[in-house]
Amino acid sequence: MSGNRWLSKSAVNVVLLIAAVYTLFPLIWLVSAATKDAGNLLGGDVFSLQGFDLAHNLSELTAYQDGIYFRWYGNSLLYAGAGALGCALVSVAAGYAFDKYRFRGKEKLFALVLLGVLLPSTALSLPLYLLAVETGTVNTYWAVLIPALVNPFGVYLSRIFSAGYIPDEVLEAARIDGAGELRAFWSVGLRMVVPGFVTVFLFQFTAIWNNFFLPLVMLSDKDLYPLSLGLYNWHSNANADPSFYPMVVTGSLLAVTPLIIAFVTLQRHWKAGLTAGSVK
Repeated sequence: MSGNRWLSKSAVNVVLLIAAVYTLFPLIWLVSAATKDAGNLLGGDVFSLQGFDLAHNLSELTAYQDGIYFRWYGNSLLYAGAGALGCALVSVAAGYAFDKYRFRGKEKLFALVLLGVLLPSTALSLPLYLLAVETGTVNTYWAVLIPALVNPFGVYLSRIFSAGYIPDEVLEAARIDGAGELRAFWSVGLRMVVPGFVTVFLFQFTAIWNNFFLPLVMLSDKDLYPLSLGLYNWHSNANADPSFYPMVVTGSLLAVTPLIIAFVTLQRHWKAGLTAGSVK
């Protein structure tokens, strides 16, 4: 019996080890590849100890077109940071309203929100572009920021968090103490649903940071590009000029950093949200 249990644990550990290696291998390859010059990259000597050229790659990345890479980096931080923060606030407010208020057609309207979850973001790019043309926001920061504020899945998730984290009795006590509806949401409801807010923020931050198709449709000015679109252009140029390959790989490595920082910094709140249901 103990032998079967040992075999079962060993099998599970082997599967988990394979999954971990499979998950981490692209990141390991990226870290190693960022230290190589173009010759070693094209020659496939990514994991060798030869051709260590990280300092030169960073120098080229900084110097190319007066450091346009870091302008793209700032644009991505603006799009992802402001967009995810605004989206999390809008989603939590909408989920709170769907959960705590009664109004005509609430469930039908929520069903429409759920229908929005089923629509792929690429299918919405053309309608969003036509709306941006009508409002004169094409090729501006607003063309990418405004669509990022809406996330149907975030609204759905926020309603679930609101139902699980905000007791109706607490809101009733706040109203008895004289708090208005806006004050009750901002001072009581929002603070109690912080794990849901952080969860929506992280999901949306990752989605906007990796977003490619919407900026491709909306933007033509290179100074407004996010990292995803800028690195794509460099990769297209690398077919004719292999010297772009080290910059693309090194730039991709630096592009992963904000995502890692965001998840490591906010994981305490995120884990609290994911495991809360197990202790209720």
